[in-house]
Amino acid sequence: MSSDVRPTEVVEKWVERFNAADADGLAALYHDDAVNHQVANEPIVGKDNIRAMFARELAAAKMVCIVE
Repeated sequence: MSSDVRPTEVVEKWVERFNAADADGLAALYHDDAVNHQVANEPIVGKDNIRAMFARELAAAKMVCIVE
């Protein structure tokens, strides 16, 4: 992703991809060595592991992110 992208654009893309249950698209928004820490789970390190976590979680339940 280009460095001239506004943070709000990244959030919009993240929500769009999350709501589409697009684990690959979500993972593409993360740096290779990013850390994703969901409150109820241990931190997930690395883009590949983050993609796998999203794939697993999105397959387990229908989830929707609503921006307030």
